[in-house]
Amino acid sequence: MSSKPLVIAIDGPAGSGKSTTSKEVARRLGIGYLDTGAMYRAVTVAFLDSGVSRDDADAVARATREAAIDISLDPDDYWVKVNGRDVTHEIRSGRVTENASAVSTNPDCRADLVRRQRALIDSDARGCVAEGRDITTVVYPDAAVRILLTASEDARLARRRGDVGASVSAEKLRDQVLNRDKADSKLVEFTRPADGVHLLDTTNLTFDEAVSTIVAMAEEARS
Repeated sequence: MSSKPLVIAIDGPAGSGKSTTSKEVARRLGIGYLDTGAMYRAVTVAFLDSGVSRDDADAVARATREAAIDISLDPDDYWVKVNGRDVTHEIRSGRVTENASAVSTNPDCRADLVRRQRALIDSDARGCVAEGRDITTVVYPDAAVRILLTASEDARLARRRGDVGASVSAEKLRDQVLNRDKADSKLVEFTRPADGVHLLDTTNLTFDEAVSTIVAMAEEARS
Protein backbone atom coordinates (compact mmCIF):
# COMPACT_ATOMS: atom_id res chain seq x y z
CA MET A 1 0.00 0.00 0.00
CA SER A 2 1.35 3.42 -1.00
CA SER A 3 1.98 5.89 1.84
CA LYS A 4 1.71 8.88 -0.49
CA PRO A 5 -1.57 10.83 -0.59
CA LEU A 6 -3.75 9.54 -3.42
CA VAL A 7 -4.03 11.95 -6.34
CA ILE A 8 -6.59 11.34 -9.09
CA ALA A 9 -6.26 13.51 -12.21
CA ILE A 10 -9.32 13.85 -14.44
CA ASP A 11 -9.42 15.77 -17.72
CA GLY A 12 -12.14 16.14 -20.30
CA PRO A 13 -14.12 18.45 -22.58
CA ALA A 14 -16.97 20.71 -21.46
CA GLY A 15 -20.12 18.83 -20.51
CA SER A 16 -18.34 15.51 -20.01
CA GLY A 17 -19.40 15.37 -16.37
CA LYS A 18 -15.96 16.08 -14.89
CA SER A 19 -17.11 18.24 -12.01
CA THR A 20 -20.06 16.22 -10.70
CA THR A 21 -18.23 12.93 -11.16
CA SER A 22 -14.98 14.14 -9.58
CA LYS A 23 -16.79 15.64 -6.61
CA GLU A 24 -18.64 12.39 -5.89
CA VAL A 25 -15.46 10.33 -6.27
CA ALA A 26 -13.80 12.59 -3.69
CA ARG A 27 -16.74 12.13 -1.32
CA ARG A 28 -16.66 8.34 -1.56
CA LEU A 29 -12.90 8.17 -1.06
CA GLY A 30 -12.80 10.77 1.70
CA ILE A 31 -10.27 13.00 -0.05
CA GLY A 32 -10.12 16.56 -1.36
CA TYR A 33 -11.64 17.91 -4.57
CA LEU A 34 -10.16 20.63 -6.78
CA ASP A 35 -12.07 22.22 -9.65
CA THR A 36 -9.25 23.90 -11.58
CA GLY A 37 -11.70 25.41 -14.06
CA ALA A 38 -13.17 27.44 -11.21
CA MET A 39 -9.77 29.06 -10.74
CA TYR A 40 -9.73 30.25 -14.36
CA ARG A 41 -13.23 31.61 -13.88
CA ALA A 42 -12.27 33.35 -10.63
CA VAL A 43 -9.43 35.13 -12.41
CA THR A 44 -11.90 36.10 -15.13
CA VAL A 45 -14.02 37.83 -12.49
CA ALA A 46 -10.91 39.62 -11.24
CA PHE A 47 -9.85 41.01 -14.61
CA LEU A 48 -13.40 42.00 -15.55
CA ASP A 49 -13.87 43.80 -12.23
CA SER A 50 -10.63 45.71 -12.77
CA GLY A 51 -11.78 47.00 -16.15
CA VAL A 52 -9.06 45.19 -18.08
CA SER A 53 -9.85 44.42 -21.72
CA ARG A 54 -9.94 40.73 -22.58
CA ASP A 55 -7.89 41.60 -25.68
CA ASP A 56 -4.99 42.94 -23.60
CA ALA A 57 -3.12 39.69 -22.93
CA ASP A 58 -0.42 41.30 -20.79
CA ALA A 59 -2.97 43.05 -18.58
CA VAL A 60 -4.99 39.84 -18.19
CA ALA A 61 -1.80 38.00 -17.19
CA ARG A 62 -0.97 40.74 -14.69
CA ALA A 63 -4.48 40.55 -13.21
CA THR A 64 -4.01 36.79 -12.87
CA ARG A 65 -0.71 37.14 -11.00
CA GLU A 66 -2.21 39.74 -8.67
CA ALA A 67 -5.47 37.88 -7.97
CA ALA A 68 -5.78 36.26 -4.54
CA ILE A 69 -7.69 33.03 -5.13
CA ASP A 70 -9.07 30.95 -2.27
CA ILE A 71 -10.90 27.75 -3.11
CA SER A 72 -12.37 25.03 -0.93
CA LEU A 73 -11.10 21.47 -1.30
CA ASP A 74 -14.10 20.08 0.60
CA PRO A 75 -16.59 18.45 -1.81
CA ASP A 76 -19.38 19.03 0.72
CA ASP A 77 -18.56 22.68 1.44
CA TYR A 78 -17.53 24.12 -1.91
CA TRP A 79 -16.78 27.83 -2.32
CA VAL A 80 -14.53 30.10 -4.36
CA LYS A 81 -13.24 33.54 -3.38
CA VAL A 82 -11.19 36.05 -5.32
CA ASN A 83 -9.58 39.01 -3.59
CA GLY A 84 -11.62 38.19 -0.49
CA ARG A 85 -14.99 38.20 -2.27
CA ASP A 86 -17.18 35.10 -2.55
CA VAL A 87 -17.70 34.40 -6.26
CA THR A 88 -18.95 30.82 -5.99
CA HIS A 89 -22.10 31.55 -7.97
CA GLU A 90 -20.83 34.45 -10.05
CA ILE A 91 -18.18 32.33 -11.79
CA ARG A 92 -21.01 30.37 -13.48
CA SER A 93 -22.63 33.50 -14.92
CA GLY A 94 -22.89 34.15 -18.64
CA ARG A 95 -20.54 37.12 -18.37
CA VAL A 96 -17.78 34.96 -16.94
CA THR A 97 -18.42 32.02 -19.27
CA GLU A 98 -18.16 34.30 -22.31
CA ASN A 99 -14.83 35.80 -21.19
CA ALA A 100 -13.05 32.87 -19.50
CA SER A 101 -11.16 31.95 -22.67
CA ALA A 102 -9.14 35.18 -22.31
CA VAL A 103 -7.54 33.49 -19.29
CA SER A 104 -7.53 29.85 -20.38
CA THR A 105 -5.85 30.60 -23.73
CA ASN A 106 -3.23 32.92 -22.23
CA PRO A 107 0.03 30.96 -21.67
CA ASP A 108 1.20 33.28 -18.88
CA CYS A 109 -2.10 32.89 -17.02
CA ARG A 110 -1.97 29.12 -17.39
CA ALA A 111 1.60 28.95 -16.07
CA ASP A 112 0.67 30.94 -12.97
CA LEU A 113 -2.46 28.91 -12.27
CA VAL A 114 -0.71 25.56 -12.84
CA ARG A 115 1.78 26.48 -10.12
CA ARG A 116 -1.06 27.30 -7.73
CA GLN A 117 -2.97 24.15 -8.63
CA ARG A 118 -0.01 21.91 -7.85
CA ALA A 119 0.40 23.60 -4.48
CA LEU A 120 -3.29 23.13 -3.66
CA ILE A 121 -3.24 19.44 -4.60
CA ASP A 122 -0.16 18.88 -2.44
CA SER A 123 -1.71 20.78 0.47
CA ASP A 124 -4.33 18.11 1.21
CA ALA A 125 -2.78 15.27 3.21
CA ARG A 126 -5.82 13.07 2.54
CA GLY A 127 -5.23 13.13 -1.21
CA CYS A 128 -7.15 14.94 -3.93
CA VAL A 129 -9.29 14.51 -7.03
CA ALA A 130 -8.30 17.31 -9.41
CA GLU A 131 -10.23 17.95 -12.60
CA GLY A 132 -9.70 20.22 -15.57
CA ARG A 133 -8.14 20.25 -19.02
CA ASP A 134 -4.46 19.51 -18.43
CA ILE A 135 -4.27 17.79 -15.05
CA THR A 136 -3.15 14.42 -16.46
CA THR A 137 -0.48 15.93 -18.69
CA VAL A 138 0.75 19.22 -17.19
CA VAL A 139 -0.48 19.90 -13.67
CA TYR A 140 -0.03 16.43 -12.16
CA PRO A 141 1.26 13.86 -14.68
CA ASP A 142 2.53 11.69 -11.79
CA ALA A 143 -0.97 11.19 -10.34
CA ALA A 144 -1.69 7.61 -9.26
CA VAL A 145 -4.84 7.56 -11.40
CA ARG A 146 -5.11 9.55 -14.63
CA ILE A 147 -8.37 9.62 -16.56
CA LEU A 148 -9.69 11.32 -19.68
CA LEU A 149 -13.45 11.55 -19.17
CA THR A 150 -15.43 12.01 -22.36
CA ALA A 151 -18.85 11.58 -23.92
CA SER A 152 -20.52 12.10 -27.28
CA GLU A 153 -21.24 15.64 -28.42
CA ASP A 154 -25.00 15.12 -28.04
CA ALA A 155 -24.58 13.75 -24.51
CA ARG A 156 -22.36 16.66 -23.49
CA LEU A 157 -24.79 19.24 -24.83
CA ALA A 158 -27.69 17.52 -23.06
CA ARG A 159 -25.80 17.49 -19.76
CA ARG A 160 -24.90 21.14 -20.03
CA ARG A 161 -28.53 21.92 -20.87
CA GLY A 162 -29.44 20.27 -17.58
CA ASP A 163 -26.99 22.59 -15.80
CA VAL A 164 -28.10 25.88 -17.36
CA GLY A 165 -31.81 25.24 -17.94
CA ALA A 166 -33.91 26.74 -20.70
CA SER A 167 -32.61 30.30 -20.30
CA VAL A 168 -29.76 29.73 -22.77
CA SER A 169 -30.56 29.26 -26.47
CA ALA A 170 -29.47 26.11 -28.28
CA GLU A 171 -27.09 28.15 -30.44
CA LYS A 172 -25.49 29.85 -27.45
CA LEU A 173 -25.21 26.55 -25.61
CA ARG A 174 -23.32 24.98 -28.51
CA ASP A 175 -21.07 28.02 -28.64
CA GLN A 176 -20.31 27.81 -24.91
CA VAL A 177 -19.54 24.09 -24.99
CA LEU A 178 -17.95 23.42 -28.38
CA ASN A 179 -16.19 26.72 -29.05
CA ARG A 180 -14.79 26.72 -25.53
CA ASP A 181 -13.28 23.31 -26.23
CA LYS A 182 -11.89 24.53 -29.55
CA ALA A 183 -10.26 27.57 -27.93
CA ASP A 184 -8.69 25.63 -25.07
CA SER A 185 -7.45 22.83 -27.34
CA LYS A 186 -5.08 25.29 -29.02
CA LEU A 187 -2.92 25.13 -25.89
CA VAL A 188 -3.68 21.78 -24.26
CA GLU A 189 -4.69 18.34 -25.54
CA PHE A 190 -7.75 16.95 -23.79
CA THR A 191 -9.50 15.11 -26.62
CA ARG A 192 -7.14 12.12 -26.79
CA PRO A 193 -5.58 10.34 -23.81
CA ALA A 194 -1.83 10.67 -23.32
CA ASP A 195 0.27 7.59 -22.59
CA GLY A 196 -0.81 6.02 -19.31
CA VAL A 197 -4.13 7.88 -19.20
CA HIS A 198 -7.32 5.81 -19.00
CA LEU A 199 -10.07 6.78 -21.46
CA LEU A 200 -13.52 6.63 -19.86
CA ASP A 201 -16.42 7.27 -22.25
CA THR A 202 -19.51 7.96 -20.16
CA THR A 203 -21.98 8.37 -23.03
CA ASN A 204 -23.82 5.17 -22.12
CA LEU A 205 -22.90 5.01 -18.44
CA THR A 206 -25.07 6.11 -15.56
CA PHE A 207 -23.61 8.62 -13.13
CA ASP A 208 -23.13 5.91 -10.50
CA GLU A 209 -21.43 3.60 -13.00
CA ALA A 210 -18.93 6.31 -13.96
CA VAL A 211 -18.19 7.14 -10.33
CA SER A 212 -17.86 3.49 -9.32
CA THR A 213 -15.44 2.82 -12.18
CA ILE A 214 -13.12 5.58 -11.03
CA VAL A 215 -13.40 4.60 -7.37
CA ALA A 216 -12.40 1.04 -8.30
CA MET A 217 -9.32 2.36 -10.13
CA ALA A 218 -8.44 4.44 -7.08
CA GLU A 219 -8.83 1.54 -4.66
CA GLU A 220 -6.56 -0.57 -6.85
CA ALA A 221 -3.96 2.21 -6.92
CA ARG A 222 -4.13 2.45 -3.12
CA SER A 223 -3.53 -1.27 -2.59
